[in-house]
Amino acid sequence: MTPSASSRSIKFIEKAGTGIRRIRDEAREQGCPEPEFEFDNFTTVTFRPNPEVRPDADTEGYRVAEQATGQVTPQDAGIARLLEVISGTMNRRQLQNALGLKDTKHIRKTYLLPALQAGLIEMTIPDKPRSSKQCYRLTPAGHEYLNKPRGRDRGKN
Repeated sequence: MTPSASSRSIKFIEKAGTGIRRIRDEAREQGCPEPEFEFDNFTTVTFRPNPEVRPDADTEGYRVAEQATGQVTPQDAGIARLLEVISGTMNRRQLQNALGLKDTKHIRKTYLLPALQAGLIEMTIPDKPRSSKQCYRLTPAGHEYLNKPRGRDRGKN
């Protein structure tokens, strides 16, 4: 093996080792369970979605909390804005543009996850939450939220 070929081999091996660590770090950062690695003739990595991303079918807890406080938190205001801009099915980029936002992590944390958890929006591909083709749409609870009278409890004057 020539010195340059040996150097390329070492760099490749380092990248492979770093890649697995980076995969684990990213899954942990996203709140996903640890990926499963299988090594035989091929390397197979199995990813599981963050269980908190799936919408909760029971939205009563959200409604009760909103009625009990009578106040709108910044998160509630973000959800209201999100629900108002959704038209049919929209992907993350379309929602981001409609809201005038640039930061992907911000829209996910402040808008999408809370609305999904409250059952106000749903994913069009719930089994693949990280799909590049993922879109979001209002649920019946989301339509109900939009149709209720506007007032101080919705953050409107």
